[in-house]
Amino acid sequence: MSPTVVLLHAFPLDKRLWDGIVDSLAEADWDVVVPDLRGFGGSSFGDEGPDDEPSLTLMARDVLSIVDRLGVNSAVFVGLSLGGYVAMEILRQDPSRVAGLVLADTKASADSDEAKDNRLRIADQVVAAGNTEALARAMVPNLLGATTHTGRPEVVALVRGWINEADPAGVAWAQRAMAARPDSHDDLASMTVPALVLWGDEDVITPRAEQDSMMGALRDARFVAVPGAGHLTAVEDAAAVSSALIDFLADVRHLPRAT
Repeated sequence: MSPTVVLLHAFPLDKRLWDGIVDSLAEADWDVVVPDLRGFGGSSFGDEGPDDEPSLTLMARDVLSIVDRLGVNSAVFVGLSLGGYVAMEILRQDPSRVAGLVLADTKASADSDEAKDNRLRIADQVVAAGNTEALARAMVPNLLGATTHTGRPEVVALVRGWINEADPAGVAWAQRAMAARPDSHDDLASMTVPALVLWGDEDVITPRAEQDSMMGALRDARFVAVPGAGHLTAVEDAAAVSSALIDFLADVRHLPRAT
């Protein structure tokens, strides 16, 4: 069996974020697992339902349950934005499951009080509206880089459509979970497996300083900047992201294979 890579998507999207990446990784002889995180796409809220206390802990447990069902002992976890938060929570819960870590357009720091309040306000607004149309209007300008807004109108339309399709309950639940997340720098510092920090150089949501902070915590990490991409690198420049991932994954081939 080929080694396994798990792709964890951004907020407030679903696994379709990785559509332009999956085939390249499979052609490089990796088994690719692409789950919808709790509350998004085809996922559910599990046995607890949407009224349980929102937390990244539950999102991480969901992902580990999926890889358990597939018989995978360890994998390389690739997380973009929210997916990065979930990947760091998996690392916190069970480092033995993490054969490598890719943190794309994300950050290890916890939210400030102001950022937490903003997340909770948006969660309430989305639930009250019963749709995510206003969220799409508010988010799309910052989610995508200036180059994408200028030269990739099809990507702008695609991302806006994905956000409009998101379940308001799932969006609100994830916002509240992200607001409650802890700082992860100590967890990154304890890692002994390779890491990649990948960042779109037009990302205004998780700026370069956050990437430098993660690089400073990690022992064995490389940094790749994707020119002309914003926060959603995997959809803005899938070819560049695929290339960076394949180069990184080639270095972790020696790690235990899935059984």
